[in-house]
Amino acid sequence: MDAFYASVELLRYPQLKGLPVVIGGRRAVNDALQALLDDPTAQADGKARANLPVDAFPRLKDYTGRGVITTATYAARRFGIGSAMGLMKAARLCPQAILLPVDFEEYRRYSRLFKSTVLEIAPQMEDRGVDEVYIDFTQVPGGQRQGGRVLARLIQKCILDATGLSCSVGVAPNKLIAKMASEFNKPMGISVVHEQDLQAIIWPLACRKINGIGPKADEKLRGLGIVTIGDLAAKEEQWLIDQFGQSTGVWMHAAAWGRDERPVLTESEPVSVSRETTFERDLHAVHDRAELGAIFTRLCAQVATDLQRKGYVAKTIGVKLRFDDFRSVTRDQTLEFHTADAKTIRDAAGQCLKRVVLDRRLRLLGVRAGALAPPAQATGAGGLRPDEALTGQLF
Repeated sequence: MDAFYASVELLRYPQLKGLPVVIGGRRAVNDALQALLDDPTAQADGKARANLPVDAFPRLKDYTGRGVITTATYAARRFGIGSAMGLMKAARLCPQAILLPVDFEEYRRYSRLFKSTVLEIAPQMEDRGVDEVYIDFTQVPGGQRQGGRVLARLIQKCILDATGLSCSVGVAPNKLIAKMASEFNKPMGISVVHEQDLQAIIWPLACRKINGIGPKADEKLRGLGIVTIGDLAAKEEQWLIDQFGQSTGVWMHAAAWGRDERPVLTESEPVSVSRETTFERDLHAVHDRAELGAIFTRLCAQVATDLQRKGYVAKTIGVKLRFDDFRSVTRDQTLEFHTADAKTIRDAAGQCLKRVVLDRRLRLLGVRAGALAPPAQATGAGGLRPDEALTGQLF
């Protein structure tokens, strides 16, 4: 999907189309927008949103805090703004940008809608998160017309009709190249890459364009004089193994030559479910006990809700903390039973917290549920009903 979160917001606020808009932070509101968000009648009334004057929206220049960008419109990206960038840094690049809060419930609703639309056309679909899917249309009637371009246009049109949102499609012999191709002509682009196009289209690209090569690997590659995918392909597999280890070296060599045998998986089991938040200011375990307790409770409740929505229960509960010196610690506890109960998760996560020395201020707090299983395969059962209130001291 093209700038998915931002595009959903532009459906709600069409007056912002063409303007630089940034989505992120928890306090991205001012009085005018807050009044609209707090009014149930206005919430349900699309005209109320559409009629809110542009001048009533908060601007990035007025933001203070440590929030980060979740996404931005293409108009904002032209200023060098991108996902995961700090909002304060983005404000220096584009102070006039409009800042909106994140609304994950709305994004998930549109995510379900676009995926159900895809499944009506190509049932072999792998879910890759809220805004991305892989599709195997080898057996779809007419799927090979114009190298897949006809089907790609049909998918784009059906998604646009169903949601009002645009997407970009990459068509290739495998998932590796299709993922890369989907980024070539955003927004609303279609890119078809055939096997014989590898050297002309793929090899001139930077190594970072390969999904799986991150900043650290790319830095090491550059230090070895390898800048493009073509440079990587020119290296012997054994040489890459010597530099990066057996599994990574073999994978890098195959990726550079466009080889990827991974099938499209129509069903996959999640490894874990987690929620975390970075604070606007560092919080102290004693002086900010009440605020931390409320945040901790909310995170546990969100993890429980996510488990119930996805149809899983968990046996391992853990916490993640990052201190003001950027040191991170994690603690886990394995229960005697599986659970998706908010209070049980909170209690277990609280036990994990007791094993951490809280001697510095905190920047981040997270809660994780692992060792997942469908309820029918679970052992034991967690205590209270998921909707029971969470009470008690957490810090």
